[in-house]
This record gives sequence, structure tokens and C-alpha cells, in this order.
Amino acid sequence: MWKGKSPEEVLDLCRTWIEDPAYPTVRRWREGGGKVLGHFQVYFPEELAHAAGMLPVKIRGASIEARIADSRFGSYLCSVIKTSLELAMSKGIVLDMFVTHPICDAARNLGAIWGRNFPYPCQILYLPQNANSRHAASYLRDEYERLRGDIASVAERPITDEALRGSIAVFNENRRLIRRLYEIRRERPWLLSVHESAVLTGVGGVLPREEHNGILSFLLPWIERRAARPQDKIRVVLVGGFCEQPPLDLLRVIAETCYVVDDDLMVGLRWILEDVPTPGDPLANLAEAYLEKSGYSPVQHDLRKPKEKMLLDSVRAANATAAIVAAAKMCEPGLEDQVAFSKALEEHGIPYFITEFEENMSSYEGMAIQLETFAESILF
Repeated sequence: MWKGKSPEEVLDLCRTWIEDPAYPTVRRWREGGGKVLGHFQVYFPEELAHAAGMLPVKIRGASIEARIADSRFGSYLCSVIKTSLELAMSKGIVLDMFVTHPICDAARNLGAIWGRNFPYPCQILYLPQNANSRHAASYLRDEYERLRGDIASVAERPITDEALRGSIAVFNENRRLIRRLYEIRRERPWLLSVHESAVLTGVGGVLPREEHNGILSFLLPWIERRAARPQDKIRVVLVGGFCEQPPLDLLRVIAETCYVVDDDLMVGLRWILEDVPTPGDPLANLAEAYLEKSGYSPVQHDLRKPKEKMLLDSVRAANATAAIVAAAKMCEPGLEDQVAFSKALEEHGIPYFITEFEENMSSYEGMAIQLETFAESILF
């Protein structure tokens, strides 16, 4: 659908694909006879579904009203939980299997609620709660093995080690391409805005990964040839998008005032920071990479990666002058992080801007004015 189009047209098409609650790319896959595995935020080893011939799809909610799903939850929950279930119940997306994770109380219960409303398997992937245990890697390898059996049953085909190695190679290439996107934003942020980067990263969650690799390989040279020039904008690191994603229009507002030179948007798609080895046991290699070659997130409890230190390191590595500390409304981990991050930034004399967001934000005018004032206070 994208081949033969101009780079600008491909970028617009990618935005349409991730914003359309009808999931046109997933529907096209199903019409071709393919099966779909949906997985909730934050991280899921998509290589397992890919090796089974399924399409792994990141379930990330949408800007819709939760009319049906609202009756399945309490009132005080983040919108991504409700709208994700709404998408499935309204048949915006049709799955053959669903996997969630115990990253918070709401996500922990999502699997059971999802399972009561659909006939297909709904699983919970229990990532290690103690990433520092010497048993963490072997435990996680066994979790992946358990999940491999469940996925193979749905896909009606075995997931061989050789197939897994082929999938790991595809995803290694994908992670390399996404890392290049972020390198451009750190080195020459005027060439690629945060909302464009969010589109180009996020669209990987709704496409076959080979197709995503093709799109990124096509667009990266064009991005690097852009004739844009640097402007007087502050360099910031944005945190708070590890699960529910800020609306693209909100990111566009931020980009009018700031160069976002690093962020945690869609961090699950780029969680692993290095190539996963293909020789040897592929499940053990994936487990080791999750623990030893990965980024950081508030939902992973790793004493080697305290979130406050990791944020400060990110600010320094990206040569940022400030931070935007965002949180999704009703997100307990995100709101807790705002307190911890604010304290750390204050202690190190780094300016920061605090905000909240939700999928169905109706106006950004107030935030735009506040952000402009914040940026001017740093520039002048």
C-alpha cells in the first residue's frame, strides 16, 4: 500500500494506520488468512508470534469513547485499559489470542476481564518481578517456553528454534532502524519531530515487521536529506509515555516549542538495545536480552537501573536542558513517577515541566501557553 508513494505520503499513511480505530492493516492481514496476537503494553517478545506466522499487534487503546467496555470496569481507571477492551468488543480489532502483563493492578486484571468476554485464549506473561535474581533469566526462559506452546496451539503450527532465529534476525534489523531514528533526533532534532518519530516507531505495532523495516529503510535517507534548519528551541527529554501514549496532536504542540531529543514513547518496541544473538537457544537469548541488554521503565523493577538515575543519564546523554514529566490521567505508576522524577531533577538543578494527558483530550491551548512560557524562561 505504501510502495510507489512519496516519502510525505508514506508518513501520512503511517499516521492514518496508527490513528484509525478500525485497524486497517490488521484487517488486511486477516483478510489474507492470517491470525493475530494482540498484546498489551509495555514489552512482549513479538518474535514468538512472528515465528508462528501470526501478526503481533500492540494494543494501545484509541481516541474513542468506551461505551461497551465502561460497564466492565470501575470508574477510576486510565483510558488505555478501557478503550483497548472497547476496540475488541466493538470489533474494531479481531484477535485470535490476547496477552497482557501485570505492570499495574488494572493490567493484571485485564486478562481475566478480556477472557470472560471472548472465546479465544487470553494469557498473562509474568515477566520477572526481581530482575536481579540469579534465577531471573532461567525463569523468564521457561515463561517464554510456556507461551510458545500456547501460541503454537493457536497458530496450529510448531514454533521451531530455526523459525525463532529467523524472527530474531528480522526484529534485530527493526531495532537497528528505530535506533537510527532516535540518533537523528539526538544529533539533528530539527530533521525529525517527536510526533513524526512517534508515528514511525508506533506503526511497527500494527504492521508485519518486514513491512515496517521496508518503510523505515525507505524514509530514513529522506529524513537525513531534509533541508530543515535549527531553530531556537529548548532540548528536552519527555517521559511518561511508557504505557498509554500521549495523543499525536499533543506531541505536535510540544514540538512547536521544544526539540524532544529522547523519550520513552512505545518503549516496548525498542526495549532491547542491542542485537539478540541468533546462535544457541533462542528463548534463552531473548530472556537474557530482556534482562541484560534493555532500557528502563517504571514497570521493570531492576535495582541496577533506578528510574531517577536513568532519567538523569538520559538528559545528559541527549544534551538536554530540561525535561517534560508527563503522566496519563489515572495512571498510578505514572503519577508516582512524577513525584520521584521531579525530586531528582530539582536536586540536580534541571528545569522540568509537569503535565497530564489522556487519549480523548479536547484542547491543548492552555498547555501550549504554559509550555511556551516555560521554554522562554530557559532560553531568555
